[in-house]
Amino acid sequence: MTRPTHIPELLRTGTGNAVAFSAPGRPDLTYDGLRTHVEATVAALNARGIGRNDRVAIVLPNGSEMASAFVAIAAGATTAPLNPAYRRPEFEFYLQDLGAKAVVLAEGDDSPARAAAAALGVPVMDIASDPDSPAGTFSFVAEPGAAAAAHGGMAAPDDVALVLHTSGTTSRPKIVPLLHRNVCATAANIRRTLRLEPEDRCLNVMPLFHIHGLMACVLSTLHAGASVYCAPGFNALKVFGWLADADPTWYSAVPTMHQTILARAGRNAEIVERLRLRFIRSSSAALPSRVMAEVEELFGAPLVEAYAMTEAAHQMTCNPLPPAPRKPGTVGIAAGPEVSVMDAEGNHLAPDEEGEIVIRGPNVTPGYENNEAANREAFTHGWFRTGDQGFRDNDGYFTITGRLKEIINRGGEKISPREVDEALMDHPAVQQVVTFAMPHPKLGEEVAAAVVLREGAEAAPGDIRAFASGRLAGFKVPRKVVILDEIPKGPTGKLRRIGLADQLGLGD
Repeated sequence: MTRPTHIPELLRTGTGNAVAFSAPGRPDLTYDGLRTHVEATVAALNARGIGRNDRVAIVLPNGSEMASAFVAIAAGATTAPLNPAYRRPEFEFYLQDLGAKAVVLAEGDDSPARAAAAALGVPVMDIASDPDSPAGTFSFVAEPGAAAAAHGGMAAPDDVALVLHTSGTTSRPKIVPLLHRNVCATAANIRRTLRLEPEDRCLNVMPLFHIHGLMACVLSTLHAGASVYCAPGFNALKVFGWLADADPTWYSAVPTMHQTILARAGRNAEIVERLRLRFIRSSSAALPSRVMAEVEELFGAPLVEAYAMTEAAHQMTCNPLPPAPRKPGTVGIAAGPEVSVMDAEGNHLAPDEEGEIVIRGPNVTPGYENNEAANREAFTHGWFRTGDQGFRDNDGYFTITGRLKEIINRGGEKISPREVDEALMDHPAVQQVVTFAMPHPKLGEEVAAAVVLREGAEAAPGDIRAFASGRLAGFKVPRKVVILDEIPKGPTGKLRRIGLADQLGLGD
């Protein structure tokens, strides 16, 4: 079979009566049912004046409707999933910046996106679903009012399937358009890396307004003709119940989620014993080696860490599954695109030489939208500069040493926060840690660390600093250690370094 280059083609993979989507308390949706739903959704969009490359913002809670809305709307228009937790000013910014032609909301949802859309004159398309109908199916509530789209029908490979914004931690968020051929290339890459087969079943706990859940969990699974169990987000109290109900062969999560699962595993030993996980995946943030070892011991399955970003339509590298070697602390080998290491002048570096990770391939965005300055900075000789610092070894395994913008500059000494994280994670009382820069009047920046202790464990900041002193050069030891009940996280569960000093009141 030739590789699909657009989502309508990708959705032909699954056997008709095989399960595509499942959800708690809902009947399953088969591939025949999904294809029928996609055709009906595209026809409904076209009848409402929306066609190929028109942008449709989706503001839905996590679950099967969100998953199917992504693929069904992308099949005939452009999807723009937005975080349902945004406030009205944020919705106004994103809807305007995207040039959204419509917003999809659940009927009866009083989301501030509704008021934001009204203020901007963007039509709202409410959807409704029957709890007794198959998971992921929905219909539009209102009758068509606009003229039919002149550019209707199913999407083509060079149409834009998905638009997402970069995080914008240090600058205005940039729009990342991903073509159908980009997202289908990533789905194929992940399917091949994880050896996904129709018999596989993925438990999705990742938010579906983020590239991780959309690509790794949903689209790669559909590419394999396998099934996705769509949980309503991540909930520490419910995740073991979902594992029991879904009986998955794999799941993908961010490290903070893996740590939460570990913390509650002792109370759910019977469920863990019954699971048949073939592997577990981690991405979107650095995975501490100790967490990897503890998750593997708990589930008796390999945990593979992948390295990914929005501009690559997610996956770039991944540790391979057994029998190939996994190297804890690395993000594995190239897993789709070409991956290299480049210096500031654009020269490719030899193994073990540290520089900036760069990529190129069919999964990579053609460029940021309406931002030539960002594109000039991001692309060198056709290679996309990731902004991550790292190196590869002689076996082709890549190690990320830090974000270039996150490197701590302590009076000219450059310190990788990840190196300090790994050292502090070896302390037996430490559950989570994030090392970050805090302002210093003479040095410019100083090293600080926020720490969450294991349940029932005790350690004072001085104890942790003393522990670090035995493992790190003096200039790398955090001068400030803050013990917290919870470290502030981004909307996807990722621990953030940039801006953390201000959040914790450690600024100037």
